[in-house]
Amino acid sequence: MVLCFLVVFFNCFASLDRGLFQVSSETKGVTGLPGRYANALFNLAEEESAVDQVADDLDRLLQAMEESEDLDRLIRSPVTPRGDQARAMDALLDKMGMADLTRRFIAVVAGNRRLVNLRAIVAAFGTLLAEQRGEATAEVISAKALSDNQMAALCASLKAAIGSTVTVVSKVDSGLLGGLVVRVGSRMIDSSLRTKIQQLHLAMKGVG
Repeated sequence: MVLCFLVVFFNCFASLDRGLFQVSSETKGVTGLPGRYANALFNLAEEESAVDQVADDLDRLLQAMEESEDLDRLIRSPVTPRGDQARAMDALLDKMGMADLTRRFIAVVAGNRRLVNLRAIVAAFGTLLAEQRGEATAEVISAKALSDNQMAALCASLKAAIGSTVTVVSKVDSGLLGGLVVRVGSRMIDSSLRTKIQQLHLAMKGVG
């Protein structure tokens, strides 16, 4: 019985990956392949009354991805066999004590060779959760991981600017050199040093 359920679970997401299993991701503010995966997971989590648990699992997994270069390489690797990726991810999730639904979902993502899209899927799930809670979601990219105090200050500033509670999905990009890139919906605030340097180079090209 359990095996049959896992087969149905896998086939459902395999069809979703090919675009054959339709969900109305556009109506919930997430689109594309990450949106389809996130929507399907969100719907299953709602059915199992496990939305908060899955959201917490994904937050912790995202943090682990940001902190571990080995995990990041595993997820991004185009040559590691999918079976090896799936086993390594399942061992990690088991060690982290994550919910069965989260583990099954990540196994399917790995089986479909979509671990490289995992960050986007997690971000889309966060958008769905924020919409359900009447919140806004902000994607924040920084040159290095923000401290708890910095994150709290950023959330307070965003709440004051937007007028609602903001759920922050943070990412690290060492190429920024400094500053932040903040995206809320279609709006983007870019204070990164890299962008300022690029703008300076463009301005200098026009001189003389």
